[in-house]
Amino acid sequence: MTSSTNVSCFHEARRVAIFGGTHGNEMSGVTLVNLWIQNGKEIHRKGVETKPFITNPRAVEKCTRYVDTDLNRAFTTENLSAPSGDDLPYEVQRAQQINEIFGPKGSPEAYDVIFDLHNTTSNMGCTLILESSKDHFNLQMMHYIKVNLESVFSLSLSQIKHAFWVGPQPQGVLRSNIFESMRVDDVVCWLYCVGLEFPPCTVDVFRVSEKMDYPRDTNGNIIAMVHPNLQDCDWEPLNPGDPMFQTFDGTTLRYEGAGTVYPTFINEAAYYEKQQAFVTTRRETLAAGAIKKT
Repeated sequence: MTSSTNVSCFHEARRVAIFGGTHGNEMSGVTLVNLWIQNGKEIHRKGVETKPFITNPRAVEKCTRYVDTDLNRAFTTENLSAPSGDDLPYEVQRAQQINEIFGPKGSPEAYDVIFDLHNTTSNMGCTLILESSKDHFNLQMMHYIKVNLESVFSLSLSQIKHAFWVGPQPQGVLRSNIFESMRVDDVVCWLYCVGLEFPPCTVDVFRVSEKMDYPRDTNGNIIAMVHPNLQDCDWEPLNPGDPMFQTFDGTTLRYEGAGTVYPTFINEAAYYEKQQAFVTTRRETLAAGAIKKT
């Protein structure tokens, strides 16, 4: 056991929010959160307030990703500080409302932890996406989840805080295996481990590197598809010279980057509008110091 002089102490999380429906056609999170709103026994832990919440109800009602703009990208300082009013895009209005309920963002009054449940059409399995690579709390949580959950988790670092992405699942569809893998009661249990000490550990993660677009002509039209050798190969190595795209006449376009990368969000349906075929990541190992809950 690590000596107490080398252990970081922090207060246990008292208020936890679980979001579903940030994208209204990602059905596992929508369904789970609605179930927990009706009966929260599964996510209830003594001493922890756990609040399930549908973030984009209009999009959920229409079973569409969003109404006016992507809610997942609406929580900017500019949007949150804009004068409120009906002339704002619906998702910006909603972001302001959510910030009032669970924030203000970055303030001591904000909820301790927010989990945002997402589905993807990509073959990503269970993926936990966190923002910080230096926060020992986040890294210890990632380590706990990966060790204790039966599902195989890929751990990714990007500009999203505490988001679960699970796939493949078509938009607007429920799949039982994906639904079951998104239950987060083990995570809530970890947050309640008062007084326990977690020793130093290492965590293998994938750090987001580059967004890759489809090949296009001078008019911006897509002229190639994800190559069959790459399709559904999320988190698998892509080496220089490996097939990456296939043009409509069958020509193979190969990866010309420097060194091995690990693609993910491969051929994600929602990202065509964002001109993104997949994201490359690089694998690395992070060290987390010992922590103890007080």
